[in-house]
Amino acid sequence: MFRKILIANRGEIALRIIRTCREMGIKTVAVYSTADRDSLHVRFADEAVCIGPPASRDSYLNMPRIIAAAEITNADAIHPGYGFLSENSKFSSLCRDHGIKFIGATPEQIDSMGDKSNAKDTMKKAGVPTIPGSDGLLSDLNEAKKIAKEIKYPVIMKATAGGGGRGMRIVWEESELENAWNSARQEAGAAFGNDGIYMEKYIEEPRHIEIQIAGDQYGKVCHLSERDCSIQRRHQKLIEETPSPFMTPELRERMGEAAKAAAEIIKYEGVGTVEFLVDKHRNFYFMEMNTRIQVEHPVTEEVINYDLVKEQILIAAGKPISGKDYYPTKHAIECRINAEDIHNNFRPCPGKITSLHKPGGHGTRVDSHIYAGYTIPPYYDSMIAKLIVSAQTREEAIVKMERALSEFIIEGVKTTVPIHQQIMQNKDFREGNFTTAFMNTFEIK
Repeated sequence: MFRKILIANRGEIALRIIRTCREMGIKTVAVYSTADRDSLHVRFADEAVCIGPPASRDSYLNMPRIIAAAEITNADAIHPGYGFLSENSKFSSLCRDHGIKFIGATPEQIDSMGDKSNAKDTMKKAGVPTIPGSDGLLSDLNEAKKIAKEIKYPVIMKATAGGGGRGMRIVWEESELENAWNSARQEAGAAFGNDGIYMEKYIEEPRHIEIQIAGDQYGKVCHLSERDCSIQRRHQKLIEETPSPFMTPELRERMGEAAKAAAEIIKYEGVGTVEFLVDKHRNFYFMEMNTRIQVEHPVTEEVINYDLVKEQILIAAGKPISGKDYYPTKHAIECRINAEDIHNNFRPCPGKITSLHKPGGHGTRVDSHIYAGYTIPPYYDSMIAKLIVSAQTREEAIVKMERALSEFIIEGVKTTVPIHQQIMQNKDFREGNFTTAFMNTFEIK
């Protein structure tokens, strides 16, 4: 087992990892930018190393400084959390070159899933259903027009190196295609340094449902059931829950087996997620694989009593998994709480938290790094907390979430707590009648 783990991240996920390490008897090293010197992950780690100024490129994305921090503190492993360097094959490789265990996927596994067009080809070989579309990247506009006619409109163009909805365009008819092609390539090139575009059939009325998986170093894989992530805004998730209100036992089995096949073909090591789009007829299609822990992992933990961060560490240390599949015994919902102004186009609201009261009670969990007097820096993602509740039924979980949200008092900055309260009271949400387009027509009060 590892003696000391450096956590190459910040905020709530860094604090989350520190807690599991402490329970496992493992020492921790926090890294931080000058903007995060007062963050709780710095306070609660056994050691802390400043790695640079506030800008991510100069601190949390600065690979040489992070490796140097691990070496001077004699850390024998690095946990990247999510975001930042968690799916960076170069960083995974750099850790390996320096004799430091990267707690995550190997460089080869990251590369095989990181490029979306390559990932799609791999899934076809594994027999996992994929969305009809181009075989790899589009060479030019004429090819885009030809394929769009074959698979029929609407279609969606996606950046091969994309994420967060950037480089993505929905095209409803041929007259819109040229403008969409040009703008998608321009946005992708600016955001990722790669303007490669591929095309897929646009799935109408889709659900975004993902399967949590775990694989060890010996080729054994299991799934830990699904999460429904359909409530999202601009392709950014707002609410996640498990089990999905749209799921059936038969569909869960088929999607679980497909997710395991996806992991097995790349000999996946660690915990990860296979994401699918599910249409209104319950046909499902591979979307992408995340080779890391995800923001929404707590909802899975709450319904199967399973510490996913601990499992990551055990797998990285060479421990075999049981291979047993897990199924939800309760219902859990997670609301992402962001420091944003919901009445001003969700504009980020950094600043000082003057007063804070976190909810509590049975089946209520808050993963957060904030405290009264903490100043939210303007340089990073605006998520400041995750509120997770669990109960015996979905109806009970919704009521519990309403109660917990009413207790979550954050003063000094604007947050998304009010919109989560409105969603919990929405008739369609309560009935499980929603798709990824839910927020497109949602009226904010």
